[in-house]
Amino acid sequence: MNIWQPEPGETLLTRRNITFATGEATRVRGMRWFRDTERNDIQNELPGWPEGPAYTNRSSGNSIARTVGKGGLMAVGGIIMAALSSAGGNLSGGAFGDSGSDTPDDRADEVDDFPVMWAAPGTLARTLPWELDPGRSDDEYYRTHAIVTDRRLVIVGLPFYKKDTHRIEDEVLWETPRSNISKVEPRDFKDGRDFKILFSDGSWCRLRAMSRGGLIRYLHSPLELIPLESLTQAQRDAVDHFLATARAPDLSEPFVTRLPCGHYRAEALVPSELSAFFGAASRDLKMNADGTKVAYTDYHPEDL
Repeated sequence: MNIWQPEPGETLLTRRNITFATGEATRVRGMRWFRDTERNDIQNELPGWPEGPAYTNRSSGNSIARTVGKGGLMAVGGIIMAALSSAGGNLSGGAFGDSGSDTPDDRADEVDDFPVMWAAPGTLARTLPWELDPGRSDDEYYRTHAIVTDRRLVIVGLPFYKKDTHRIEDEVLWETPRSNISKVEPRDFKDGRDFKILFSDGSWCRLRAMSRGGLIRYLHSPLELIPLESLTQAQRDAVDHFLATARAPDLSEPFVTRLPCGHYRAEALVPSELSAFFGAASRDLKMNADGTKVAYTDYHPEDL
C-alpha cells in the first residue's frame, strides 16, 4: 500500500475518482478534444502525451442517416431522438429526478464541439496528465483520483484491481496550489457529473467525477474552514455526538466548513473505506448555527 498523505498541518478534505469528460450530444458522443484558444486541436503538442484517438464530430445529417439505416420500427423514433440530441436535447436527464439537464450550458462546447482542455501555449491546463484521458488510459486496470486539501489540488494515478478495490498504490501525477484555481463551474448537461476548473491564467479543463458534489464543494474559493476550538459549545456538542454515532471505527479528525447558506458542515473521512473505485469515504453532519441538525426538508443546494 502506498496511500498519498498530506503534509503536517495540511488538511485532507476529499478524494474522488475523476477523468476528462466525454461528449454526450449526438455530434460529439464518446469524443473529446484538447483545444487552444483558436479552437485548434493541440493533443499532439502536449509534452509527454502518448498518441491517442483522433475524433471527427458528426454532422446532424450523418447522425440521422446512421439511425435510418437501422430500419424497422425504430427508424422514425431514432430520427427524432437524433435530431433532438443534436440540438442539445436530453431524453434521459432531469425528467427522471437526477441532476442532469435537458439544456446545454454552452452549445459551442457541448453540442458542436466538446473541448475538455482549453489552453494557450504555456498555460497550466497543458500540464495536466494524459492518464486523465479515457482514450489513453484503460479504466479496467487504472484509475485517476483528484485529492483536495486546504492547500492544493493533487492528481494521483493508481492500478485498479477489481478483486481488491481497497488496494491503493498511489503515484502523484500532477498538483497545483489552490491559488491557481480561479473558479469551479458545475456542468449539468447531460447527466450532471461534469465540472470545469478555470485556472488563474485563463486556461481550463472539463472533468467528470462519480460524485461531483463531494469534490467541487471543497474546490470552490474562498474555503472557510472553522477550527473546532472556534465552535460554540452547542456546535461542539453536536460534532461530538456526530462522531460518537457515526458507525465508523477509524474516523479522521473532523473538519468544519461554513456554507454560504449559513449552515455548517462537519465531515470526517474514513481511511479504512478508501477505495480505488470511488475514492474517499466520509461521514458528515449538517447543522444550524445553534448546533441543531438540519432536517432533510430544510436542505439547501449547498448542503448536497
